[in-house]
Amino acid sequence: MSRPPTFVPPPCATAYALRTARGDFAVLDAAPASGVRRRGTVLLLPGFTGSKEDFVALLEPLAGAGYRAVAVDGRGQYETPGPDDESAYAQSELAQDVLAQAAAVSADVGVSGPHPRTLHLLGHSLGGQIARAAVLLDPRAFATLTLMSSGPAAIAPLQQDRAKMLADAVAALSMDEVWQAMQAMEPPPPQDAQTGDAKGVDVVDDDSEALRARWLRHSPAQLIATGRQLSTEPDRVAELASLPLPKHVISGARDDTWPVPLLDDMAERLAAHRTVIHGAEHSPNTDRPDETAAALIDFWDRC
Repeated sequence: MSRPPTFVPPPCATAYALRTARGDFAVLDAAPASGVRRRGTVLLLPGFTGSKEDFVALLEPLAGAGYRAVAVDGRGQYETPGPDDESAYAQSELAQDVLAQAAAVSADVGVSGPHPRTLHLLGHSLGGQIARAAVLLDPRAFATLTLMSSGPAAIAPLQQDRAKMLADAVAALSMDEVWQAMQAMEPPPPQDAQTGDAKGVDVVDDDSEALRARWLRHSPAQLIATGRQLSTEPDRVAELASLPLPKHVISGARDDTWPVPLLDDMAERLAAHRTVIHGAEHSPNTDRPDETAAALIDFWDRC
């Protein structure tokens, strides 16, 4: 589970419901300040059990570099409601949602003023697999694709076991009961010997209540359906490699969801730009946000 340093968006970001042809989606929309040259727009898709707040530490540096950054809660994630029917969360449905979000963001000039129509797509973990599905449906909708800690096919066997355990739990227990069980099983984050703070994270305040509130608002059907997708996803790298748009594979230096050598190999097969964020694990966006933002900006500026 990604742990954002705070759930409070920066002053440059506005929280609202993005209206699309497929319904409303909760977003954080960070706009470049007046006078900053606008370079494009970025659509940010969170991972499994995550939310738009997983990108909160990236919003200010991206906006400062001239990129309008729109982080989205997908269908059934946190502040975007979703139905109880698992079929509503089929990957094809979620990919269509992304295309609708892309169309709405590209057309929307009312919130953050005129901006270039260049639209970059980034997906973290599960969001990466949904992002590539959207690109395969309509590659013309996007200028580039970034896969952040998102691998070529199914997650590692141990993570498949965990996804199955979670699906069984949310099917049988209340979300609050599952939360309590997860907290009892989760070790505390490693502490810095000198400061006592969690390593690799700027701890703003105690986020446990905010994390719990986010968890309680996730749709159980969404968690079950997307957990199954993560465990059964086929390798679609060859399909993706055939598309001409620039691609970027970015990850931490360690990842137990998709091993880093597997991500290296995927980047080579995609002929993609490759970035490894040292000191980060599965969520470089929260582990090392400054370094991650710099790498993303460098990639987009080149394209």
